Amino acid sequence: MAAARYMGLINIFVYLLFIALSWWALQQFRFDVLLRQPKSAQGKMLQIFLSIALGYELARFFLDYLQYSLGLQRMF
Repeated sequence: MAAARYMGLINIFVYLLFIALSWWALQQFRFDVLLRQPKSAQGKMLQIFLSIALGYELARFFLDYLQYSLGLQRMF
């Protein structure tokens, strides 16, 4: 029951962690090949949106996996 109290805080931390990791990983992607002006405000905004979308999906996968694995404990 104590873990249920902290799940909101854990979720926020995991989302922010995966968004930051996605931002870090996207720094290696060559946006200059795809965009006319990758250093412009629109180019940076695209990087931010991509890192949020990718980080959200990765965090959702991780949190679902965590929830399912914790649910297995109740089965046995």
